[in-house]
Amino acid sequence: MRGHFFIGVCLLILLLPSVPAEPESLLQLELVDTLGDSDIGLNAGAVSPNGLSVLLIGEDGYAHLISAFHAEDRSRDIELNTARSASLYDVSWHPRGETALIAGDTGVALRYTAENHAITTVNGSGALMGLELTAVAWRPAGDYAYFGASDGSLWKFSEGSGMEAIEDTLNSAISDIACHRNQNVCVVTTLGDGMAVLSTNHQLTFLSGTGGDTWIGVDCADPTLNECVGFASGLKTQAIRLDMVDPSKSTLRQMMQLSQLEGDFTGVSRGHDGTSLIHMAPFSTIRQQPLISEAFAQIVAQDAMDWDSVVAGRSIEVVWENAHQEGFIITSYGNIVSFTTLSDVVEMDLMSFIVMAAVTVSVPGVVLGLIYMNSPYLQRKYLQIRGLDKK
Repeated sequence: MRGHFFIGVCLLILLLPSVPAEPESLLQLELVDTLGDSDIGLNAGAVSPNGLSVLLIGEDGYAHLISAFHAEDRSRDIELNTARSASLYDVSWHPRGETALIAGDTGVALRYTAENHAITTVNGSGALMGLELTAVAWRPAGDYAYFGASDGSLWKFSEGSGMEAIEDTLNSAISDIACHRNQNVCVVTTLGDGMAVLSTNHQLTFLSGTGGDTWIGVDCADPTLNECVGFASGLKTQAIRLDMVDPSKSTLRQMMQLSQLEGDFTGVSRGHDGTSLIHMAPFSTIRQQPLISEAFAQIVAQDAMDWDSVVAGRSIEVVWENAHQEGFIITSYGNIVSFTTLSDVVEMDLMSFIVMAAVTVSVPGVVLGLIYMNSPYLQRKYLQIRGLDKK
């Protein structure tokens, strides 16, 4: 009886639910430079397709090109002249990397040309006059780009036809547009009307059940999946399963909520190796891995505040990686922060793996051994099988 009791206690211990650990920062931060002597009002940025440059845009027509690998080196910068005083809100590189489109206030739609660093007005932008353009994205074929506005309108653009309005839009501000990396299907997020899918033929279909949340961004990070992931206020994420044959039949996966974290989502950038880097306020980031539908903290707000309370009090506008967990963050003020993996975190991860592997191997053996030791029947059967019960 005592043996059976001992086995029961061991099994109960093994079955107890684990207590989730408090999130810990995985990255080491360093302030390497600041783009200006005062607040530049940075709103967005995008890494070029070749990964070498980052095009930054912001308030009062601000546009600036910096090195992706040497963001701290001002001698590599190129100051761009937009000839505009309007606020610029979003930027998207053409897939070939020769040009980029910029969206801004009062219907400003601009094209940056990498060859000569010139910025010109987009063909047909007169149709957008007076609109606050909040989002822009090229689809992977590079034949069309989409512009979204604060009045909920959506526009397709090509050099040949200029700007054309897309039908079946609603009234809530468009917060983001992202296209699948291999297919000409895109997802649009809004602040009040939910998420919608854009087909190859520019047909817009709003996804039922998404209208009750405030969607602040979307990313189609992993090119191997027919999925994009939307990010909503309240620390909510939801994947959209894209039907590439008929995008109007795309479906939703179960909503996930990262309730163990503090703060809220403010934006999203593309991470390394098909992941998304979610910006949060207060100053913190999360890596979302669509391939395994998991997310984990990379920078915890309290750790950032302990590191530099001034910089951590500003919003994150741009994040990019040049290697896994190595890259830069730029704040709205213009602070350039480099990040690298904490060495002790790597060691701890390795040690945790070793311990987990040992436990995985040993625990079943211990349990089976205890059961065997306390079962005369199993002992007799074992001796019979081995032929050791014969005198």
